[in-house]
Amino acid sequence: MDGGVFFPVLWGIGEAGGTGPGADAKEGWMRYNLLSLASLSSAALLMADGAAAQTPVVVELFTSEGCSSCPPADALLSAIRKAAPAEGVEVIALSEHVDYWNQLGWRDPFSSRQFSERQQEYARRFQIRGPYTPQMVVDGRWEFVGSDRGRLEGVLREAAAKPKARVEIVRNGAELAITVPGAADGEAWMAITEDGLATAVKRGENGGRTLRHDGVVRKMARLGKGRRFREAWKPDGTWRGGLRVVVFVTDRNGAVVAAGALGVD
Repeated sequence: MDGGVFFPVLWGIGEAGGTGPGADAKEGWMRYNLLSLASLSSAALLMADGAAAQTPVVVELFTSEGCSSCPPADALLSAIRKAAPAEGVEVIALSEHVDYWNQLGWRDPFSSRQFSERQQEYARRFQIRGPYTPQMVVDGRWEFVGSDRGRLEGVLREAAAKPKARVEIVRNGAELAITVPGAADGEAWMAITEDGLATAVKRGENGGRTLRHDGVVRKMARLGKGRRFREAWKPDGTWRGGLRVVVFVTDRNGAVVAAGALGVD
């Protein structure tokens, strides 16, 4: 039975001339069923514990298709999105394409002024000279060059060690029900991301290359403060698939204190 769980069938006691097993066989099957159910229950608990043990870590990458230094960072984000390099970490990837490269030969189709402004706010918060690409920001606490894998791995280990609540996201048809844990006090944000995107770049620093992206933020909005939110699920007609809903909560200093993600394809 592909994709299913097989539960042994308990036969009835055979009567004279019947085909079912006798009482001894029935008792054996009962023991087998009880052991099987116990094993399945234990496995389910272990799987749940394993999922709960993973710490959600939000990794933002500020990037652009017009930047020749960005493709290695894009590839790194895709790699950690699929397999986190640090134990106990669930990477929630947000690829935010800035628009200030657009006047230098190639207009990035995924770029937005919103992400340039968000990065500028990070520059003020981290007290650095200004925005740059590629830049990674992890959980709103650390920033560094987005292609620096060694630095990223170290930061992910640090982030995994910090307590963080998990946001619950449930899709009910055209509605998203979002629950923020009571321990997470702050402002909630929601983003829609898309995986598996590719662009054949015609001009600019990456002209002639095909660039691939995962976790591209297609929409980001502030939900505000609260414990429960209900949001309409209205996919844009230009979104192709590989979609995830991401919700994260930041404290007054911008640090992520809770996060969660849900695939919605």
